[in-house]
Amino acid sequence: MNGFLRQISGMAIGRWPLAMLCIATLMLFDACAVNPATGTPNLVLMSGNREKEIGLEEHEKIVQSSVFYEDEKMNEYVTEIGNRVAQVGDRPDLEYQFFIIDSPEINAFALPGGYVYVNRGLINFLNSEAELAGVLAHEVAHITARHAVQQHASNALARTAAQVGGLVTAVITSSGYVGSQISSIASIWARAGLSGFGREHELEADRLGAEYLRDAGYDPLAMIDALTVLKNHEDFQRLTSNRGGGYHGLFASHPRSDQRLQQTIAQVRDFDPQAKYQNDNSRFREVTEGLIVGESRFAKTNETRNRYYQTLLGYTMVFPDNWLVAETTTTATASDPDQGSIKVEALRLHGNQTPRDFLVERLHGANLEQSEALQQFRLLGHTGIALNPVTGRKERVAALYFGPRAYLIRGQLSAGAEEVDALMLESIRSFRPIERGEMALAQELRVRYIVADEDFDFAVAARDSKISEYPEETLRLLNGYYPIGSPEPGEWIKLVE
Repeated sequence: MNGFLRQISGMAIGRWPLAMLCIATLMLFDACAVNPATGTPNLVLMSGNREKEIGLEEHEKIVQSSVFYEDEKMNEYVTEIGNRVAQVGDRPDLEYQFFIIDSPEINAFALPGGYVYVNRGLINFLNSEAELAGVLAHEVAHITARHAVQQHASNALARTAAQVGGLVTAVITSSGYVGSQISSIASIWARAGLSGFGREHELEADRLGAEYLRDAGYDPLAMIDALTVLKNHEDFQRLTSNRGGGYHGLFASHPRSDQRLQQTIAQVRDFDPQAKYQNDNSRFREVTEGLIVGESRFAKTNETRNRYYQTLLGYTMVFPDNWLVAETTTTATASDPDQGSIKVEALRLHGNQTPRDFLVERLHGANLEQSEALQQFRLLGHTGIALNPVTGRKERVAALYFGPRAYLIRGQLSAGAEEVDALMLESIRSFRPIERGEMALAQELRVRYIVADEDFDFAVAARDSKISEYPEETLRLLNGYYPIGSPEPGEWIKLVE
């Protein structure tokens, strides 16, 4: 705190005594608080309750701008591991929430108040439950140590240092200036979390995260293992595409040779040299088997966040934004509990029926309102509104002919019938064959585990890989053997199919 006052005193207008500046600062902000993680005083500009409010406000923006990975087993697993490290942390009273963002990018970040986000792409490159716990513990540590709040405090003071005299006048005269002190916070939190909090705070998060790992039953060295995997990926990106950056900026040097990091983790591990750590990764493999590698067909694109590809049957269409999609071999159903659902079913064509006749027959002779012929992307079809005899509700229906099949589309309207019907009709009009150039995007690549034998070779495995660019290097990165090295016989290895 004294250092902070000296800093303000040096920047302040000379006519304001140091004592008055101190009083003004304390009146303006909840400025001096004990850090719950380190036990040392920190400069912060908001209460714990306001911190939670900021987290919720920013989380709602993340929900609107991101696509989450909708895999129930994976989400439950990440939440379980995240809570395991959070509950041995320094702020177990927070209601932590953990989310997987459906992005191939290598990153994770945290928001104030207990919100932690990890990209699907980052999980791909981890090789143990302890490494996943290390990433989550690092993000939890940013929350427990209030790094985002501290950074905001520093930025706020830098912005207002030249106006210290005016701030003091505002306090003394009750001019109302103080009420706007946090009006510009909302847009900076996620950005700060993604770019990192500077070398000292990142190292502190590594130390605290390692302590949480140890107390949760994981080897603290997993923190270095996780950072090493991510640093290798950053080096590879810089070599192949001249792209720098990475997970929180990482380190200027390699984690294995970063002396401060090594000493920090070693001190945490030496706390209990006889400890036995969790090293069974069977569940980690079970949950990550089938994890998408690279682009996801459901992830946000420049065109839409919800374009669906049915590669077996060869069609694609756009479902309404944020509607969840479930599929079987012959059906695809997109739904939103507050709006409705739309189901596409592939049926074999018989005879020479027109699309309208086919549709009426499938609806058991129901009358069609707003009956309309469709002709799109060289496909013929028909659409209209029909009354469902079971539910008694109207539904948007359509039939489209593509190859030897007819695709029956039925949309159930839950609320706002006209508005939702417009969304469904837009989806129906987007139905078309997958184009040849889209097939790479349509064919998702997924993780599969095998046991390495004595002849396993990454170069040989790369020849049969579906990874289009740098397959050997990518397989090495995915398995923690970049740039060189080979697994021992009996070791589990990730392939991409």
